[in-house]
Amino acid sequence: MSGAKPQTAGPLWPDAGLEFSHSPFSHHQPERLQPAVPGHGRGSVRASIARLDDAFSKAELGQQAAGAVPGGGQRAPGTGRADGGAVGPTGGRHRDGTPRFDQTVGPGAYLWWYVDAISDDGQHALSIIAFVGSVFSPYYASAFKSQGASVQPDNHCAINVALYSPGQRRWTMTERGRSSVERSADHLRVGPSHLAWRGDHLEIDLNEISVPIPQRVRGTVRVYPQALCSYSNALDNAGRHRWGPIAPCARIEVDLAKPGLRWQGNAYLDSNEGDEPVTVPFKTWDWSRARMADGSTAVIYDVTQLNGARTLLAERFNPDGSWQSFEASPKREVLPSTLWRIDRGIRADAGTTSQVTETLEDTPFYARSLLQSQLLGEQVIAVHETLQPQRLASRAVQMMLPFRMPRRA
Repeated sequence: MSGAKPQTAGPLWPDAGLEFSHSPFSHHQPERLQPAVPGHGRGSVRASIARLDDAFSKAELGQQAAGAVPGGGQRAPGTGRADGGAVGPTGGRHRDGTPRFDQTVGPGAYLWWYVDAISDDGQHALSIIAFVGSVFSPYYASAFKSQGASVQPDNHCAINVALYSPGQRRWTMTERGRSSVERSADHLRVGPSHLAWRGDHLEIDLNEISVPIPQRVRGTVRVYPQALCSYSNALDNAGRHRWGPIAPCARIEVDLAKPGLRWQGNAYLDSNEGDEPVTVPFKTWDWSRARMADGSTAVIYDVTQLNGARTLLAERFNPDGSWQSFEASPKREVLPSTLWRIDRGIRADAGTTSQVTETLEDTPFYARSLLQSQLLGEQVIAVHETLQPQRLASRAVQMMLPFRMPRRA
């Protein structure tokens, strides 16, 4: 989906090595991995798995009549209880917070696991997304239109890999059919690539071919959580689309034979799930995550729905798995548009100006960028994404997508 980008000689993230130098990767100390913390750390810890507790959605609902707050408001809609107890397997996680790959995904629905990372020296970055019900797939969208409730998400799975290294950029997103997909509680296979939970880390074995120039992407990526997180929240009023970080503070080890890349760095792991296509409720969404000086991770979700309602989530996740809500700026700063005229937005500290340091992906409906910004009084580099789902639904975009997302049934 990305266009060609000029290669940069300098680091992707300025001074990244200084930021991470206090936590050398050689000291994983996996025995210190903490289970999911059932609460955000500002109150007593309870036995149930917290979905919301005090870390509630801050929905800005336009023209809403007085009365009970709907799903995008201050209590848990959808699959959770307001007291924080999870109902059944949700969010691609077990109750202890570890990834769960056999969760049921309904017709037209989706579930994905997302990893992004940056090397300690600032020279390399990557993102990996494993899809069950490939949410951006033209084949899945077409099947859902023609088959409706009989369409099977397991027949539309993919592992998307994006590598950002000087002279070694790669993009892969090959969709696979059900005969090439295996799912169990702790293991997911999509074609020749695998994800597996290994007790203290997520292991990703990759064997993919990039597009548009066919080049092999083969090797192993390991993500080591500092702790597991139980937070989950809805992105829409009806609670049909949900997001939750699994390991917002993590370390990564990259060992790829093709291309020849070996590096270590800081990582982030989360999951998203939805009971319907993303094109149904959403107009735009902006998402960003920034690593703070104390090792915590600040995440902002800024979502606009087609009905005009807005959901703003601003959470700071600590290395021990706890979290606190924080007040994001009430003003959305509009950043320069991409070549495809995607308007990116960020909530930075009031009175400050953010800057796009590099556009990593520039597509007709989606952009991924690195931003230099100020948040909670700190200068930060943030991974930032903007999605415009209504563009994804257009016929022109659906016709272009197979060139970036081939299908091998």
